[in-house]
Amino acid sequence: MPRVTLALLALLSAVGSAHAQHAPASPYAGWEHRAVKALSDQQLADLRAGRGMGLALPAELNGYPGPIHVLELADQLRLTTDQRTRVQELHAAMKAETIPLGERLIAQETDLDRQFATKSATPASLEAATVAIGATQGALRFAHLRYHLSTLDVLTPEQVRRYGELRGYQASGGHGRGHKGHH
Repeated sequence: MPRVTLALLALLSAVGSAHAQHAPASPYAGWEHRAVKALSDQQLADLRAGRGMGLALPAELNGYPGPIHVLELADQLRLTTDQRTRVQELHAAMKAETIPLGERLIAQETDLDRQFATKSATPASLEAATVAIGATQGALRFAHLRYHLSTLDVLTPEQVRRYGELRGYQASGGHGRGHKGHH
């Protein structure tokens, strides 16, 4: 083989080897340093603040506005003083319910993480931990969805339509369904 070809092969081999050493072996590489392995820093912050984290998407994307987003769009939706007060109350109640649930979920995930970190996990302890985590996740999701349902009752059909527009949703047959509004 000519020297140029050998040199080129050696260079390509070195570059490939260097690239392989720097490529992560797993999409989870680096996550082993997380405080709670199963939760990102953003998820921890969202749980502690009572944010929805997409848990209420079935409601949100089918015409059931969320209280925080309604408050953010209050002026554009032309909320009355009474509507604004009612949505603020719903939002405060939602946070009062979801923040403790978020803290409970963090504690449960921390315990599950600890079981593996200390090599103390057993089938029974894993079953108990995952069942408890599932129940808390379900309660958290239920709470967020329920407040979307309650917020719908505060708004007029026109405000619900406008909300969808302002949030950038395409009009769909399902948007705004089930509106029971009490005005």
